[in-house]
Amino acid sequence: MASCDISLHKSQIAGGSYTDEEAEEHAKQVGAKPRPKETVDEIDETGAFIRQPNSFIRPFGDKDGDFKAEANRYRIYWAKGCHWSNRPVIVRDLLGLTDKISDILCTQTGESNVYGHGFADQKDHKDPVTGVYFLSEFYKNANPDYQGRATTPTLVDVKEKKAVNNDYHRLTNYIEVQFRPFQPKDAPDLYPKQFRKEIDEFNDWLFPHINNSHYRMSFCQSLGAYEEAFADFYESLDKLEKRLSENRFIFGDYLTDADVRLFCTLVRWDIWYYRNVGPIKKRIQDYPNLWAYTRELYNIPAFKKNTYLRDIALRNLGTKWGGFRTFAARIGPQIDYEKLFAADDSRKRLSKTPDELFLRHPDGETYEDYASEISTTIWNSPSWADRNPKNGKLSVDAAINPLKGKL
Repeated sequence: MASCDISLHKSQIAGGSYTDEEAEEHAKQVGAKPRPKETVDEIDETGAFIRQPNSFIRPFGDKDGDFKAEANRYRIYWAKGCHWSNRPVIVRDLLGLTDKISDILCTQTGESNVYGHGFADQKDHKDPVTGVYFLSEFYKNANPDYQGRATTPTLVDVKEKKAVNNDYHRLTNYIEVQFRPFQPKDAPDLYPKQFRKEIDEFNDWLFPHINNSHYRMSFCQSLGAYEEAFADFYESLDKLEKRLSENRFIFGDYLTDADVRLFCTLVRWDIWYYRNVGPIKKRIQDYPNLWAYTRELYNIPAFKKNTYLRDIALRNLGTKWGGFRTFAARIGPQIDYEKLFAADDSRKRLSKTPDELFLRHPDGETYEDYASEISTTIWNSPSWADRNPKNGKLSVDAAINPLKGKL
């Protein structure tokens, strides 16, 4: 089963189980169609997984036609197991926007999840704010001709009941910049204006080499595609292990948007992702710097609150075959995940400000001072050739921090 599937709530469904028959009836009521399958619709001629581009990418900004930031109008729809959707809720919480942008966790629909993301653990299996059964309804409301997958995260306009943005490549940046007027004055600066070019370039490298590598291994349909993704992932981890031996965070002393993105993959690898990729070369625990870094970030309240370690680790434990059960089924429930991810102070030595994790906005800074047009990304190109993972390149080797001493 796919790692960004939505089957974490089977045992916690309000009012009992959510059957396929119920899901089918709901789908008939609203005209929902079965969710397309990654392993069918997003595989190229070599058997490699080429992820669909995000379709709802109209930006937030200050130009005509841009969406405008507004308090209490938008809601983040996300799923515990999906690291793409883990990012915006962590960033929202770090920036003090929990009372300005709401959120809700999605689950699977029915036992078979034919119709994708829904609300199995809510009363009547509906989103309590908008009354919809399926995430895909927001997509249909926004674009009746949409044919792709409805994905998490999706930012929804709850007044219009329409999908506004599902661009996980840039969604956190909109929250950081365009929603700045709604943040406390002393909110962390996760996306410093003078360094956005370097952060964007790194994030666009991180996507194919780390964030999406797990899916490239899990969804691919050929050995060659698997081996390419496997080598890419571990070579990239080696580079980041070296970088983090000299830097507390990706760009230096202060945590940025890039650290949120890296964390959301690393924290899932040893407890869940490894089960979908076959034999692994190393655990994250076998990288001293990556492991200490992951634990330090996990113990920041906004990260811990939104990670759900135990739920992710114990999902879909597998079935018994003869006398054999999976490691996760046999041993997983015995693991103290909080103890495993407990942090120490070892990484403080790398920082000139050991007790401060974040860069802060300067006194007197206005929204106009901070705002900028958010960059676009090649990973939303409609061309499969453009979205080839080999296109993810850096101007400076990933092992080197180009902002050393500046941030």
